[in-house]
Amino acid sequence: MLTAIQIILLALILFFISRVILRAREKVIPIKTAIFWLIIWLAALVGILLPKTTTQIAEIFGVGRGVDIIVYISLALLFYLVFRVYVMIEDLRRDITSLVRQIALSNPPKTPQDASGKKSGK
Repeated sequence: MLTAIQIILLALILFFISRVILRAREKVIPIKTAIFWLIIWLAALVGILLPKTTTQIAEIFGVGRGVDIIVYISLALLFYLVFRVYVMIEDLRRDITSLVRQIALSNPPKTPQDASGKKSGK
């Protein structure tokens, strides 16, 4: 028999899985990314429906409780994802800087007055 929290989490994970599939079909996310997230959500689904499996996995790794191994893996995954987002932001920053330089160099000011933003007195 499922508990109330298992039912709520099951509904949430099924919703998350549907979002991943929808985004993959719309080609918003690449297939590799969709597969990655499907594996994550399916693993969470197994952990919710069969909670003893997390305890067995924890015992293999020498961790006391199943919930502890979930926390450790989740933290490691979150740190990895934050690192990936940081790298992506740095790449975007570099690309934007390069584009701004190219635009600035391709549109030089015609007179010193134009560069300062003041109108010439003509």
